[in-house]
Amino acid sequence: MSPFLIALYFVPVVGILLWYMHTRRQREEASIRAAEEAIAASLIEPPSLHPVIDPNKCIGCRSCVAACPEQYAHAVLGMIRGKARLIGPSNCIGHGACQSACPVDAIQLVFGTERRGIDIPMVNPDFQTNIPGIFIAGELGGMGLIRNAVEQGRQAMESIQKLDGFGKQGQHDLVIIGAGPAGIAASLGALNEKLDFVTLEQDSLGGTVAHFPRGKLVMTRPAILPIVGKMNFTETSKEKLLEYWQGVEAKTGLSIRYNERVVGINREPDGLSFEVVTTLSSYRTRAVLLTIGRRGTPRQLGVPGEELSKVVYRLDDPAQYRGQHVLVVGGGDSALEAAHSIAEEPGTTVTLSYRSPAFTRAKQKNRHKVAELEVAGRMQVLMSSNVLEIRQDAVAIETESKPVILPNQGIIVCAGGILPTGFLKEIGINVETKYGTA
Repeated sequence: MSPFLIALYFVPVVGILLWYMHTRRQREEASIRAAEEAIAASLIEPPSLHPVIDPNKCIGCRSCVAACPEQYAHAVLGMIRGKARLIGPSNCIGHGACQSACPVDAIQLVFGTERRGIDIPMVNPDFQTNIPGIFIAGELGGMGLIRNAVEQGRQAMESIQKLDGFGKQGQHDLVIIGAGPAGIAASLGALNEKLDFVTLEQDSLGGTVAHFPRGKLVMTRPAILPIVGKMNFTETSKEKLLEYWQGVEAKTGLSIRYNERVVGINREPDGLSFEVVTTLSSYRTRAVLLTIGRRGTPRQLGVPGEELSKVVYRLDDPAQYRGQHVLVVGGGDSALEAAHSIAEEPGTTVTLSYRSPAFTRAKQKNRHKVAELEVAGRMQVLMSSNVLEIRQDAVAIETESKPVILPNQGIIVCAGGILPTGFLKEIGINVETKYGTA
């Protein structure tokens, strides 16, 4: 073969090889940067179900990286030294697509880590707990993905329908606690089966989804809702998803009792039914389905004046604070996102108060945004500070140097939630702490 023909074949092969190596190096450098940023921001603990990758089995094919539905929005999985790695633990929401895509079975899905355990209620395959008649579905059981939660709510209803003792006079067949994805699916299932049921929600429709920041994309794979059928979208915003569910609620005539928080569940003397006690009433029922999620009840500050109507525990619409003096309390992503979104509204004066000296729990992009707004004079940041008292038109804050009094028309407290673990244990439900196990 002539040198010309050899070069004709050889040069493109070399070019493709060089391009491949360059692309691979760029991807690895990006993965290393993402992993280092997560470590620097202390975002190294997955919130729920997540993959553990065996480096001895991993062949570096990138199938898991390509399969992750969250990958397009933020780094979750990456390749470092030819092996797959979980480089953005806090961004993983438990799709599990990576495990299915791995051709060599190198990925195991687990809850918790060696450093931080996650409390998971023990649930049977039929979603029934150790207390016969009490069921759990959705995020509370570790499944935070919307599609999985919807599917669990639907399947839990199929199990509940197999119980006997329905139709008894003086009691409901079922009380569903929570109106998130699992609760909505279960409620529609109960409605379809013409059960005598009540759905209770301490907040508003959507559960955890309703507390996402405005405009946040919600990844969902197609799911089946009883009565309604297939949810025909795979990617949508928080607002569009909530609007869809509101339409379902109106179309089907589904009745949900909002702003009613459950404070206790007691077994009745007959041993086959329960009394569900709320802040407003009580309900006698044959079965209970818990779909309350893991966010829990919002953590309060416990200071004088917190009962004022201007104090809320999530941000719905930044525009409602236009032209006002606003205080945001907290140091996580929800607090920083609330603060900078309000600061971008015309005429607002925003103060961000956090009890610690650094934002160690927030993503770097949110910390940068807050720092930029502070430098630009559009936000005041008070680190190592605590709210002392909330007044009608002001708020008193303790800082490292001295107490300060700020004009105020609105307060958003983003201090997390009180996990429902204690509530479950009071009922008698067995809870297991997972430290990196399935």
